[in-house]
Amino acid sequence: MRGTVKLPGSKSISNRILLLAALAGGDTRIHDVLDADDTRRMLDALRLLGVEIANEAGGVLRVRGAGGAFAVKRAELFLGNAGTAFRPLTAALAFCDGDYRLAGVPRMHERPIGDLVDALRSLGARIDYDGVEGYPPLHIKPGAANGGDVVSVRGNVSSQYLTALLLALPLLGRRMTVDIVGELISKPYIEITLNALQRFGVHVEREGWSRFIVPPGRYRSPGQIFVEGDASAASYFLAAGAISGLKGGGPVRVDGVGRSSIQGDVRFADALQAMGAAVDMGDNWISVGAGADAVRSGKLKAIDADFNHIPDAAMTIAVAALFADGPCTLRNIGSWRVKETDRIAAMAAELRKLGAQVETTADSLRVTPPAQLKPATIDTYDDHRMAMCFSLAALGGVAVRINDPGCVAKTFPQYFDVFRGIAQQ
Repeated sequence: MRGTVKLPGSKSISNRILLLAALAGGDTRIHDVLDADDTRRMLDALRLLGVEIANEAGGVLRVRGAGGAFAVKRAELFLGNAGTAFRPLTAALAFCDGDYRLAGVPRMHERPIGDLVDALRSLGARIDYDGVEGYPPLHIKPGAANGGDVVSVRGNVSSQYLTALLLALPLLGRRMTVDIVGELISKPYIEITLNALQRFGVHVEREGWSRFIVPPGRYRSPGQIFVEGDASAASYFLAAGAISGLKGGGPVRVDGVGRSSIQGDVRFADALQAMGAAVDMGDNWISVGAGADAVRSGKLKAIDADFNHIPDAAMTIAVAALFADGPCTLRNIGSWRVKETDRIAAMAAELRKLGAQVETTADSLRVTPPAQLKPATIDTYDDHRMAMCFSLAALGGVAVRINDPGCVAKTFPQYFDVFRGIAQQ
């Protein structure tokens, strides 16, 4: 692998910006929105809620904001498996005084949402479960949100619960405090949320990572806004540069994220550097090859690290571990269990097919690479990141067959075309 990749827009930023633009006063012109299943689910939902969204030249979306609560007061929304759409929309619609039903694919109905619903109910929201208690689908009913000015939510299941509350609370028009119960995971994703809120005129104060104070006021459109490239998607190509560099390939450069990025997943480059990769970075680009020691040994360095801050990109480290000089341990990744699939179980099963020894706990994964990789057929569990990260195993000189490669449409429909584009045949 060698070359340069222009990244698609970030899913996390795209869906946050789309919702904020829809709730703000005025028109917002959004550049570089990701075009993939998750963002299409958000766009479809917003249109059903009465938001006017127009396509302009150069791939720009113009969103005419509702200036507060959505005008449409009755809707049935299908949100696929898009957590970045389902959770924030649940919170926003809870404060819109309407009758809404939210559903998704079967896997979305297995992903917990009880902590968010409990928090919203404590503020007076009327939300019923249409299936299993604690899980979607949901029925939101009209009702005044009059439950006071302090709300608590657990922080150790999904950071999307806090993101959803922070995005929705300005709709209440009063100063609100959010208290976090337990440890807050995936803190960099909250940084993305806080940055997006500020761009729309709401500055949230925080006391460490345990309390957030949301001021009264309405969202104001910034006029136009640009979406960064997807730092999680960057991880596959950066890892490809490090792995290929072991045998004379690389470097691989990604354009769209870099030193000035607001996404925590750019710190994936630090993990690669700890494994012996050579990393170079500018404000809006990152380039990775293999370091001199790694080239001499033909192996990356084994690491033992906490990946709570970059759980999505950490999946790529688990596959890069196949090319390490010893066992690699990924710790504090319990949130993998409630993602698109149980990622700890799925990663263990597929890594073993390639010959690795894998040990798991409730929140960790230990990968011991084999002396020689085995050819394998990889199941993807309808999880886009499984398909993308396991494509890297082919750099070990074995045939890797990816079942259901179309699942990458969730966030990166062109992934395999881009992957092929930097492969040196």
